Order: sequence, then C-alpha cells, then structure tokens
Amino acid sequence: MSGLGDKIKGKAQEAVGNAKEAIGDKTDNERLEAEGQADQVKGQGNQVKGEAKDKVNDAADRVGDAVSDLGRKR
Repeated sequence: MSGLGDKIKGKAQEAVGNAKEAIGDKTDNERLEAEGQADQVKGQGNQVKGEAKDKVNDAADRVGDAVSDLGRKR
C-alpha cells in the first residue's frame, strides 16, 4: 500500500474513532468511548506510517537520480 493509501486509511479510522468516542460519551458507554479512542490512535499511527513511506520513497528516488547523474557524467 502506498503512503497515500495509509494516510487515507488512517484518516478514515480516526473519523470512525471520533464518532465512536462521541456516541460512547453521549450514551455513557465507556467501552465504546474507549474503542473510539483506540481507533483514533490507530488512525494516527497509519497516517504516520504513510508519511514515513512517502519519505522513504522520496529518498529512494533522490538516490536513484543521483546514481543516474553519476552514470551520465562518466
């Protein structure tokens, strides 16, 4: 999965978590509220994972470009 896919998945998971937490709060359902909080943390983790993938891919592209440039200079 691409970094973008992880970020989208994370945003969706975070939104579901926000909804669960709000519903749990309004209905005094502590379990649902806690599930919502956990979903939010998982969503944030997926977003961080997506950002990291993007940075690794960008770095790999820069290295590849640098190697290609070296090959052309020879």
